[in-house]
Amino acid sequence: MNTRSTAFPLPLLALALAAFAIGTTEFVIVGLLPAVAADTGVTLPSAGLLVTGYALGVALGAPPLAALTARATPYRALSALMVLFIVGNLMCALAPDYGWLMAGRIVASLTHGAFFGLGATVAAALVEPQRRSAAIALMFSGLTLANVLGVPAGAWIGQYAGWRATFWCVSGLGVVALAALLVLVPRSLQLHGSRGGAGWRIVLRPRLLGALGLTALGFGGIFTTLTFLSPLLQTEAGFSAAQVNALLLLFGLGLTVGNMLGGWAADRWPGRSMFAVLGTLAALQVALHFVLALPVLVTAGIFLWGMAAFATAPGLQSRVLDEAADAPALGSTLNIAAFNLGNAVAAWIGARAIDAGMPMSGLPLLSAALTGAALVLLFGLSVRTASPNARPA
Repeated sequence: MNTRSTAFPLPLLALALAAFAIGTTEFVIVGLLPAVAADTGVTLPSAGLLVTGYALGVALGAPPLAALTARATPYRALSALMVLFIVGNLMCALAPDYGWLMAGRIVASLTHGAFFGLGATVAAALVEPQRRSAAIALMFSGLTLANVLGVPAGAWIGQYAGWRATFWCVSGLGVVALAALLVLVPRSLQLHGSRGGAGWRIVLRPRLLGALGLTALGFGGIFTTLTFLSPLLQTEAGFSAAQVNALLLLFGLGLTVGNMLGGWAADRWPGRSMFAVLGTLAALQVALHFVLALPVLVTAGIFLWGMAAFATAPGLQSRVLDEAADAPALGSTLNIAAFNLGNAVAAWIGARAIDAGMPMSGLPLLSAALTGAALVLLFGLSVRTASPNARPA
């Protein structure tokens, strides 16, 4: 059965809706961090570990769950993963203390890597090869829209009804996403290379490992700042909690625009666009450090930072699919794990720096340093012999 279409098919909408739910639960904790810390009786850096715990759950849980769901059809695997997501968020909503909240975050996170890994592969399989990055970007638009709508709404709900109410709402989003998957994803869909193929041998490929490292550094580095964005904007830039919610909305708009532009650029200039995006991202993070005392420039910078941050995602995902063309679902899942391993390490670096006495204004510089390391790695990969599956830059 040929499931590809010259137009973007309806199953992509179900994937985007599920991505919206997952993205909301991943990022909404950023806006809830001060309230969670106060309510659970932990310090702000300790509350920040809820971001690290989630990201580590994604990174460590993605490969085993991908293996467990490998023999199931995408229809069954995606639906089962969404059920696990709902359970994890219900645990967060009912959590009586910090420990249970961390446990719920980890359970919910187990869905993330396997879902986005498989979902990106499904998105690519539904369209012609030359539209692959755009299809992946469309699925990831749910993740970016979560930052436009879900995260600010979740922060607002948490501010007025308590952070547990936010997780009740996210659980409801999961139920709606599950219904969409059950209705729209074709039950007969099979993925080429998902049964057999190179399998776990792909992890021995140096170029694939380099692409995964690029993902961890290039995208993950933003989380040194993003994890503590709410307290950073309040303490260093003087914004109120309500103004921070508005800035989170603006950041999410930037993510959405950047994601779509990044998909468009990655389909046309895979190599050159990545250099341009990472260079812009590093420059914006340095600039953010220097303009924290100027609210107008901070407002513009937050939007542009969001654009540059998510403009990296489609190209990074496509780069890994190029290097794992004979095991696309596993390669894609490993890349989602790399995204979140980078997130976890970057959030941990930020927490440790604050604990060591570094002012929060230094966080954007740490993010810029990690992005700079990604540029160095990208340069190293670009001068090596191209793999047989790589597309020309």
